[in-house]
Amino acid sequence: MPRPVALITGPTSGLGEGFARRYAVDGFDLVLVARDKDRLECLAAELRDEAGAQVEVVPGDLADADDRGAVAERLRAGVQVLVNNAGFGTSGEFWSTEFEVLQSQLDVNVTAVMQLTHAALPAMLAAGSGTVLNVASVAGLLPGRGSTYSASKAWVVSFTEGLANGLAGTGVGVHALCPGFVHTEFHARAGIDMAGTASFLWLEVDDVVRETMADVSKGKVVIIPGLQYKALTTGGRMVPRNVVRTLTRVVGKGRGRT
Repeated sequence: MPRPVALITGPTSGLGEGFARRYAVDGFDLVLVARDKDRLECLAAELRDEAGAQVEVVPGDLADADDRGAVAERLRAGVQVLVNNAGFGTSGEFWSTEFEVLQSQLDVNVTAVMQLTHAALPAMLAAGSGTVLNVASVAGLLPGRGSTYSASKAWVVSFTEGLANGLAGTGVGVHALCPGFVHTEFHARAGIDMAGTASFLWLEVDDVVRETMADVSKGKVVIIPGLQYKALTTGGRMVPRNVVRTLTRVVGKGRGRT
């Protein structure tokens, strides 16, 4: 029997790498999509050796329309799992950041999620099974320290919940993963200073992946790893929005990122 296939964007570090390793161990072949070809090839070699997976490498920048189109074309051929993990934040203020950077952020965080999901679903629906996992953020559920990043992740959550309603009963599951702060390269790449962030707010990649996979198997649509973040998001829904914004400014310093 052929092994099922999982396509994962942004797998060269952090959560993307964690999901790639987990799916390989679980018996999946992989299609890995990222900008850094050398890191892709290195990870692919490891997964072939350690898990016996067949790994297809697709170098590409999801901010580029042609590269997104190439990945979408691969998805139309059929995969069992799509993990829309690629995304990025930026430091600085919205009004002083180059517009091209902000547009690239939305192209990766929003447009790629929409385009790749649109390409993947027909084959999944025809098969009567499949999983789409969209990596959002707690920032999509609460007023964040930035504007465009939080808005992009709120879009991912809303998009996923709407799709979940439409896909009910089809055998295809769609899920929005909303992690808080995770020990990855994300903040360093964005140039965001996280010094002073309370230690209890940090999560580990392996823990997030393990909890996510368990919740996917239970059919949960919005997945929030970590008891601390479950408590924060529940509390955020119970108090007025202006109070949540004030707490964000005080605790999160409220500025310095888009």
